[in-house]
Amino acid sequence: MLLIPCPYCGPRSQVEFTYGGDASVRRPANDASQAQWFDYVYLRDNPCGPLDEWWLHSAGCRSWLRVRRDTRTHE
Repeated sequence: MLLIPCPYCGPRSQVEFTYGGDASVRRPANDASQAQWFDYVYLRDNPCGPLDEWWLHSAGCRSWLRVRRDTRTHE
């Protein structure tokens, strides 16, 4: 079980959260090419190691959190 540290509710189980994706991905400019938008929407890396992620505390305070998680150990 993964415990996620909510700054408002304290440490909570991951079942209370909804995964929001990689927090390091940057949205392209509005006038970006179709290829850049395709890459942004559909292509993601699958890194091994520390990764910044977005998590929504959907069963709690409803806050979005930026969490750094090691994809190998879940720490």
